[in-house]
Amino acid sequence: MPISNGVKRLFFGRALRSDRLSDSLLPKRIALPVFASDALSSNAYATQEILLVLSLGGASFYAFGGWIAAAVVVVYFTVVASYRQNVHAYPSGGGDYEVVSTNLGQNWGVFVGSALLIDYVLTVAVSISSAIANLGSVIPAIAEHSVWWAVGAIVIITLLNLRGIRESGSLFAIPTYFFIASIFIMIGVAIFKMATGANLEAESANWEVV
Repeated sequence: MPISNGVKRLFFGRALRSDRLSDSLLPKRIALPVFASDALSSNAYATQEILLVLSLGGASFYAFGGWIAAAVVVVYFTVVASYRQNVHAYPSGGGDYEVVSTNLGQNWGVFVGSALLIDYVLTVAVSISSAIANLGSVIPAIAEHSVWWAVGAIVIITLLNLRGIRESGSLFAIPTYFFIASIFIMIGVAIFKMATGANLEAESANWEVV
């Protein structure tokens, strides 16, 4: 066996035959966090970015936060309803590319595929940048070399994806479920503090920028 094939198998695993690809379906407990991570990752930084933009207009602009949240919810449910229809109409898979190619033609399918590729690249860039920035606020060593940490994280995620979702799915599922649990815990703690009359204002809320 050539050395190149041995290195490829070491990093990416054994290649599957075409007739075995249909047997690589993921169980729901793994498929949910793997394929929903794109949408869930937005919760990690979208809220912060919305508040940062609103802060440019002053404290009064925070009143628009609820309306923005409502618009996001409407868009989210619209996307979910659309994908539910796609899943029922195309149970064999294929995603947006197959849906558009079948109904609008091959050229539009390529256009949608290109848009998805851009979306994935931007999602990785923003998600990794946000993650490294948050970790850097806690661990100074990461903040000092944030670019290298970001590049390293992207390389690791790339290798895990190339190895195969079925093999690496459990590894991706752990942080996704942990993130979902953290959100519910945060909401639960906030509701408990509000019910007990605790002060929810952060110590830094009254700081002034000098």
